[in-house]
Amino acid sequence: MAKGTDLNYNRNIGIMAHIDAGKTTTSERILYYTGLTHKIGEVHDGGATMDWMEQEQERGITITSAATTTFWEYAGNKYKINLIDTPGHVDFTVEVERSLRILDGAVSTFCAVGGVEPQSETVWRQADKYNVPRIGYVNKMDRSGANFFEVCRQINEVLKANACPIQIPVGSEETFSGIVDLVKMKAIFWHNETLGAEYDEEEIPASMLQEANEWRDKMLEKIAECDDVVMQKYFDDPTTITEEEIRAAIRKGTIAMQIVPMTCGSSFKNKGVQPLLDAVCAYLPSPLDNGHIIGTSPDDASIEIERHPTSDEPLCALAFKIATDPYVGRLCYFRVYSGELTAGSYVYNTRSGKKERISRLFQMHSNKQNPKEFISAGDIGAGVGFKDIRTGDTLCSEDAQIVLESMDFPKPVIGVAIEPKTQKDLDKLGNGLAKLAEEDPTFHVKTNEETGQTVIEGMGELHLEIIIDRLKREFKVECNQGAPQVSYKEAISKEVQIREVYKKQSGGRGKFADIIVKVGPADEGVEGLQFVDEVKGGNVPKEFIPAVQKGFTTAMKNGVLAGYQLDSLKVTLIDGSFHPVDSDQLSFEICANIAFKSACAKAGPVLLEPIMKLEVVTPEESMGDVIGDLNKRRGHLEGMDSNRSGARVVKAKVPLSEMFGYVTSLRTITSGRATSTMEFSHYAEVSKSIAKEILTEAKGRVDLL
Repeated sequence: MAKGTDLNYNRNIGIMAHIDAGKTTTSERILYYTGLTHKIGEVHDGGATMDWMEQEQERGITITSAATTTFWEYAGNKYKINLIDTPGHVDFTVEVERSLRILDGAVSTFCAVGGVEPQSETVWRQADKYNVPRIGYVNKMDRSGANFFEVCRQINEVLKANACPIQIPVGSEETFSGIVDLVKMKAIFWHNETLGAEYDEEEIPASMLQEANEWRDKMLEKIAECDDVVMQKYFDDPTTITEEEIRAAIRKGTIAMQIVPMTCGSSFKNKGVQPLLDAVCAYLPSPLDNGHIIGTSPDDASIEIERHPTSDEPLCALAFKIATDPYVGRLCYFRVYSGELTAGSYVYNTRSGKKERISRLFQMHSNKQNPKEFISAGDIGAGVGFKDIRTGDTLCSEDAQIVLESMDFPKPVIGVAIEPKTQKDLDKLGNGLAKLAEEDPTFHVKTNEETGQTVIEGMGELHLEIIIDRLKREFKVECNQGAPQVSYKEAISKEVQIREVYKKQSGGRGKFADIIVKVGPADEGVEGLQFVDEVKGGNVPKEFIPAVQKGFTTAMKNGVLAGYQLDSLKVTLIDGSFHPVDSDQLSFEICANIAFKSACAKAGPVLLEPIMKLEVVTPEESMGDVIGDLNKRRGHLEGMDSNRSGARVVKAKVPLSEMFGYVTSLRTITSGRATSTMEFSHYAEVSKSIAKEILTEAKGRVDLL
């Protein structure tokens, strides 16, 4: 390892969870107990180090993922922990997505009362997508209704994971006082007067010994499946299994994603965080455990290239987040997978095909930059100096080029028309929107060609509210805004075959293109244009076929009903003809565009609307009113769970267009006692009567329905 680093003692981890499960509160304790901060910042006071944005401090929620680096002593070794605290609100799910893409491990935090909540499922799926090993941390054990074992059961049933408790709580709710470590078979109790910085390791209370032995046996049974040595000893004589063997087996099972070690505590009451840090060091992978990363050649995507986590190999890094800093300008966060990045050096961007000089490098502590001379393999850092950089770009050496798999981001589901309050702010608005769109891949800016309005699109009402607030505070632009608009989409429901001839003669050389195409719905699971070339005998020359494909791709941005985008389409080019003088690529592109409109009008065009997955936690007596209200909103009830601390949980799928202002309405019908969470589920066809209303409002083609 260059410069004396040992990656065995590096941990790149994120804290992920549903909103309000205690991610930032846990992060603040980690910073305090590792000595990085000397005062515990509380979320409810707006004093959390990791929630540095004014909007975060005012609302008490995390909006942007914040990174920091700290150190922790474990088993006689000093571990370096790169920690990313992610948001829990579904509107900012992109922050979780891009963080998990570059992390080696994650701490999945659950509320001991709420258990597995909707956003818990979303972030769990995101972690599965990137094969990120996890440790479970059941927080808020001091709250009324806390139940550690119920949360473990939900993780097994709802998330289809293999929860393996390696700790059990001593008491719960107001009697929660500590934990039993099932690996050491010791009880740990914290000192309240030192804010939990000091704790005692004691013998397990006699009243809990039997329960502890039962859960230890269950733990051994689960980890035996991950390790042959432990399995042999478990069947022969479980008492001969050593502490080191247990830890090795848990680590092996965690990295292979066969088990999820479960810990517990109450971060707000300063209990359980130090053993969680020990578990991070003991069980989550280092950059070396994940081995090499595989990329592809920029010239040929079928050629795979390996890079190993060592500073001796050529540079390979992934840009996972762009932020605008008022002092240093555009700040790019990246993970270095191999090689070393030095301040003042040049890097090659495989997307843009250009070399860029990184003027300065930083290690981040929330929004503060600590200057660094270099960032080595296996580390996370940030740099400035980039002229053209986007989320998901691969940075490498020019003489050893590689492309890493980028990231897919969800498409916006809601839009709002905005305009500056004064005409002189028009340029400032454009500049601000461009910078915010560069930072956030789920935030799009469009100009409505018919009205000339600027429409901003995002993942939800809160997302756009924060964007407009940032325009006001950071870019000093006051905006007027319209009512929220739903991002509808269009699709076609049947297949049609048409012939389209484009002919234009205006003296001299004319334009000519002739195509026969079959247009229909795309095959299951296919996004975008599925183009099939079945032309035989060169009736349409090879050089014109890409122009036909381009014409259909461009046309898909504006459907025939009301100009909404089509997400998928299958086009089969069957035949056609050309003119040796008048035919060119532009002619075939225009012909394809016209063919798209003609074919879609005959192919049963339908309107699609975003459907949201809603979960409402309500008192029993208000449940009838809540369900009645959802029925009025075209909601489809999916189930009711009973009793999370005496409440009922209503699950439903509801169209987004019916959900504006729902939180206020819910407060009214339940006297403020119910809470709701909502996330995007899928797009579904709108019924004809409602589609006609929407199209009449949008001045669309009602006659085509």
